[in-house]
Amino acid sequence: MAKHPKFEVTKRTNGEFQFNLTASNGETILSSEGYKAKDSCLNGIESVRKNSQDSTLFEKKESANGKFYFNLKATNGQIIGTSQMYASAASRDNGCESVAKNAADAEVEDNS
Repeated sequence: MAKHPKFEVTKRTNGEFQFNLTASNGETILSSEGYKAKDSCLNGIESVRKNSQDSTLFEKKESANGKFYFNLKATNGQIIGTSQMYASAASRDNGCESVAKNAADAEVEDNS
């Protein structure tokens, strides 16, 4: 089992693959969409590694219920990952920094 931080690849009940990026404390900090093919999911991980190093690609949002979250976008504008919900904007911003810091060197653990 890989240590944290890591990208964990899993298979959903509908057969799609997804990944979660966890921080060094084991908390999930970014989750992907569902992918029909595992190769596409692995390409998504590489996209997170690359795009998380550009702070302008983090789209900071506030939900209707007043919680904060972010999307990480690729340079083509496609969302490649979404964060958990945060109670404050400052916590959300720390989450963005955590993704940028942890994604580059995170191991991939395939649990699909």
